[in-house]
Amino acid sequence: MGVIEEYGTILLALAIIFGFFMAWGVGANDVANAMGTSVGAKAITIKQAIIIAMIFEFAGAYLAGGEVTSTIRKGIIDPELLGDQPELLVYGMMSALLAAGIWLFIATTYGWPVSTTHSIVGAIVGFAAVGISVGAVNWGKVGEIVSSWVISPVLAGTMSFLLYMSVRKFIYDTADPFKSAKRAVPVYIFMMGYVISMVTMVKGLKHVGLDLSFEQSLMYSFGAAGFVTLLGVIALTRIKRVIESSHYDLINVERIFGVLMVFTACAMAFAHGSNDVANAIGPLAAVNSIVSSGGIVAQKAQMPHWLLLLGGGGIVAGLALYGYRVMRTIGTHITELTPSSGFAAELAAASTVVVASAYSLPVSTTHTLVGGVLGVGLARGMAALNLRMIGTIFVSWMVTLPAGAFLSIIFFFLFKFIFSTG
Repeated sequence: MGVIEEYGTILLALAIIFGFFMAWGVGANDVANAMGTSVGAKAITIKQAIIIAMIFEFAGAYLAGGEVTSTIRKGIIDPELLGDQPELLVYGMMSALLAAGIWLFIATTYGWPVSTTHSIVGAIVGFAAVGISVGAVNWGKVGEIVSSWVISPVLAGTMSFLLYMSVRKFIYDTADPFKSAKRAVPVYIFMMGYVISMVTMVKGLKHVGLDLSFEQSLMYSFGAAGFVTLLGVIALTRIKRVIESSHYDLINVERIFGVLMVFTACAMAFAHGSNDVANAIGPLAAVNSIVSSGGIVAQKAQMPHWLLLLGGGGIVAGLALYGYRVMRTIGTHITELTPSSGFAAELAAASTVVVASAYSLPVSTTHTLVGGVLGVGLARGMAALNLRMIGTIFVSWMVTLPAGAFLSIIFFFLFKFIFSTG
């Protein structure tokens, strides 16, 4: 208790700095997952991607980020075991934020698309198992999170495969692909709008004071998706058939999907913000709760609005200043993306992430989007995939978890030495 009372303000200030740094790393690295496919498909430019993501990443973090944050904050470590030594949890969460932030900075500098979720979960498990005790880790919850890392790319890959095959069946394999695209694309826009609206209303709006029932959410989501579809239809009316031939029809259809990819880019940015803000502010929420209560380790803690604002702001800053490095890797080096295939990958990944966020599972956005891109690549055949780049990405994923754990353990004992000795 004495450590919290004596150094509480300093510890919280450091945690805020480390939390912002971690959020900056999330924006700088994982922006590739939210925006890379759209840029790679040449549907939008890097500058447009940054503007779209700045708006929707922040909205996702602020409106729907609280659910997953609860898992990162109090689901991985059993707080009851630290009731007598709350400072250990504070040191650990600070260490996890700093360790994950440093690893993300290194990975982003080299253009490696690593998992921010791997980084922070590995860091938390590392300090808890070595610095406190193996029993302090909620291994059941860790098992759920790890299983979601496997399930989410498989689910996203399956969805993107089926979506892309539906595009081929209902658009490309018809007598007039251009007319078919004009009819089918509004349906895809509605699907995307409904998924994002539903998760926002069911799980997100209560963080800003609006607590809707499930039935109300169904109705309002239907209206919101209809409005988004209307915007999409208006945008589609501006695309005219340039030249009537089989070759140019393919180009015309891809131009239509280019419009759709603007909407899926917004959806992916929202989904990413809703899920990955937890990686930065979950540990910070734990520190804030302990310091503000004078050393009480609670099972539940309020999520102050300023924490979600801090996380959203950090994500936007990292994205705008450093995100372009990793964006190019995902968008161009796994498989050649067109607006139609990029749309399928993004919608599948966004749907997987928002559903996971609704169930409080901090899945890896990197995994879901790579799974989505692999799904559309497989739909075109193995030859369409850059297997060497895929192998490099998998290796970077394997390194991330132990790297986060190793750095976190070092910082944990450093903070323990500094503050415990006074």
